[in-house]
Amino acid sequence: MPEPPRSPADRPIRFGYPSSPRTAREILAAAGWGEDRAVLAPYDLTDPFSALRRDELDVLVVKFGIQEPDLVTSEVLHVESRAVVVGARHPLAGRDAVSIEEVAAYDAFDRPGDFPAYLWDELVPHRTPQGRPIHRRHRVNDITEMMALVVQSDAVHLSVASLADLAPPAIRVVPVDDLPPVPVRLAWYRHRELPRHVAEFVAAAVPSQPSAPAGGV
Repeated sequence: MPEPPRSPADRPIRFGYPSSPRTAREILAAAGWGEDRAVLAPYDLTDPFSALRRDELDVLVVKFGIQEPDLVTSEVLHVESRAVVVGARHPLAGRDAVSIEEVAAYDAFDRPGDFPAYLWDELVPHRTPQGRPIHRRHRVNDITEMMALVVQSDAVHLSVASLADLAPPAIRVVPVDDLPPVPVRLAWYRHRELPRHVAEFVAAAVPSQPSAPAGGV
């Protein structure tokens, strides 16, 4: 006999994240939700919000301050430290921490695909606080390509500390101690009612967030 349909409360949340799943798992745990209640999926960095808009994901982890009129964002859940990705033989690789002024001596990465330019400007600014230009000369489509190029050259990628979760032995993720930490939020599509179980998750993850509209599915 076929299994009975799952109740809305039993359906897994389709939960997208940008690179490492660590932040998504931490948000689930803080909300009191087990990982068995979510399907975690990395989203396409060349077009990061398309899966949410196509109803392929229910909610995303987003970092920095997104400015997409059709997306709703939660209050800040926590912040994540900045870091730079370098090859293990890079001059900065053996440091406990570095300054953004030092990072600017090396070629960085431009935005992948249709990644929003305003968000990339926060991740990889055009200039350091002291006015030194950051040369965004390399362009790749995903984390794997970026790390491969970093291993083969002196290229650097300004990012966040959680990328260390994905780093192979030939990569170092070094803290950048003079950039502000990155705010982390949830985001969902404005023009579609959230399924009830997703709205319940958002309410548990962000207790002070106004109730997200929930549908009956």
